[in-house]
Amino acid sequence: MRHRIAVIGGGPAGLTFARVLHRHDHPVTVLERDPAPDARPPGGTLDLHEKLGQLALGKAGLLAEFQALSRPEGQAMRILDTDGTVLRDWQPRPDDRANPEIDRGQLRDLLLGPLDVQWGRGVTEVVPGARDGVLVHFADGRQETFDLVVGADGAWSRVRPAVSSATPHYTGVTLVETSLDDVDTRHPDLARLIGDGSMAVYGVNRALVAQRNSGGHVKVYAQFRAPLDWHTNLERHMGLNRRAGMDAGLDLADVEAVRSSLLALFDGWAAPVLDLLRHGTAFVHRPLYVLPVGHTWAHVPGVTLVGDAAHLMPPLGVGANLGMLEGAELAESVAAAPSSGDLDEAVRAFEEQMWARAGMWAKITTAGLERLVSPDPTEALAFFDEVQPS
Repeated sequence: MRHRIAVIGGGPAGLTFARVLHRHDHPVTVLERDPAPDARPPGGTLDLHEKLGQLALGKAGLLAEFQALSRPEGQAMRILDTDGTVLRDWQPRPDDRANPEIDRGQLRDLLLGPLDVQWGRGVTEVVPGARDGVLVHFADGRQETFDLVVGADGAWSRVRPAVSSATPHYTGVTLVETSLDDVDTRHPDLARLIGDGSMAVYGVNRALVAQRNSGGHVKVYAQFRAPLDWHTNLERHMGLNRRAGMDAGLDLADVEAVRSSLLALFDGWAAPVLDLLRHGTAFVHRPLYVLPVGHTWAHVPGVTLVGDAAHLMPPLGVGANLGMLEGAELAESVAAAPSSGDLDEAVRAFEEQMWARAGMWAKITTAGLERLVSPDPTEALAFFDEVQPS
């Protein structure tokens, strides 16, 4: 029996689910709200762990292709003091494949392969319990019915309300992202400062992190503790003095105003470090949200979640890995379920396994964020000393 399966969301988790089902010759409908694969920037780089994301790619038959695309040198990690002193400089061994980096866009294209994705299919609601299955409502007014709907649609999932009333909450930490292009040619000093992988500087309740992508592109993240509305009053929320002609509120769309405010926030840090902000091309505001640690739900026949839709956690290199492995494992369970009753039991068993593993990682990443953006910068260094290989 071929179950009618839909996965909502064309990110790493949803596409891995679909690719593994495709490998098992099981039809699957992939529904993505973006109108095209290149409708928006794909994001930065991901480190795929040997026992998580790489394991998932192995289940999809894509591990060799990943290894050809990935950047093992991207595992390098350098930590600087705010005065520019190098405190740690971890370099991967030549044969180290524990967690090589790959650009999100490259991973997306690898996973897409032969999949027939329905682009521009925004989902508004998922209603379980219909006579003929699970009803999916679309933004264009149409609706379709499936035997199983998998929500892989991220932090603000439209599928999640079908199984859970939980909503993401703000962590108290905000990221402001910028980027540098052609860094090796245009900013060779910064290229040397960053190295082959990532570089981070930790201060009191704030940090600057730079991470190489392929093609000389670098993502830079200013991280700091602040209220969600920090930009509405810089004096009250951030302790930044008003400058002549500058309103107390910050227009996040004003590139130079954001740059000026961030430079003031990190005032006193080493000039080469601040050059990461001085040369940034644009700024994107990314407050960090999470779901409650240990998020679970009462099983609902015909609907489940994977990835950020199920367990949104701080971005410490685990979320996409978990989502991909969950997608692969769920696909294998679905492919092996011959009847509707078997399908429901397979999904129920999958959820129990997912909750246990994701709950453990949610605790680890939540504690990690507290240490990385901390009143005591030595906590960040101690954290990396614990997690980096000796």
